[in-house]
Amino acid sequence: MRIYDFYFAPNPRKLRVYLAEKGLSIPIVQVDLTKGETRTPEFLTKNPMGSLPVLELDDGSCLTESLAIIEYFEELHPEPPMIGTDPMERARVRELERLAEMSVFNRIARVFFNTSPVFAGSQQIPEAAEQALAGLPNALRILDERVGDHTFVAGERPTIADCTLYAAFEHAKLANVELDPSCGNLMRWYENFQTRPSSKA
Repeated sequence: MRIYDFYFAPNPRKLRVYLAEKGLSIPIVQVDLTKGETRTPEFLTKNPMGSLPVLELDDGSCLTESLAIIEYFEELHPEPPMIGTDPMERARVRELERLAEMSVFNRIARVFFNTSPVFAGSQQIPEAAEQALAGLPNALRILDERVGDHTFVAGERPTIADCTLYAAFEHAKLANVELDPSCGNLMRWYENFQTRPSSKA
C-alpha cells in the first residue's frame, strides 16, 4: 500500500492531515505536478484523471479521490472517530466538510489555477478567479457562524471537516488569497489548528 502525493497540492495535504490525526503511517511517493509527472502513461494507469492523491492498495488497485481514501481508512481504523459516532453526528460532520470543500476549498483552488504561473500553460480564465473570489467572503461568514465557539469545525474533537478547511486555508497562502480577518471564529480555529502536530504533515 502506498500513497501518491505532491507536497504543495491541497487535496494531498487534506489526506496527510487526516492520516496524522489518526496516527496512521502509510508510505508516500512524491509525484511532481509541476513537471507533468501525473500525465505520464504509467501514472495515468493508476488515475486516468491525472490528479492526486492516489492510494494504491496491496493488490495494485487504486482509489483516486481524497474523501474516498479518507472514508476507506476510517472504515479500517474507526478510532479515533473522524466522521462522527452516530447518524446525526456523521451527517453534521459531512455537511460541514462539504461546506468547507465546495464553498471555500474549491473557490481558493479556482483562484490558484486561474492566476498562478504554475498553470500558465493551461487555459487560465481570469474571470473565473474573480468570480471565485467574489463568492468567498460570504462562504467564510457562513462557515464562521457554523463554527461558533467550538474548538474544531464540527464540535469539540477534530474531524474530516478540519482536514479540508485546514488544507484550504494553507492553499490560500499559495494562491495569495487573503482570508477575511473579521471571521473571528475561523481565525481562532486556524491559529489553534496550526499548533497541532498534524498541521506539519
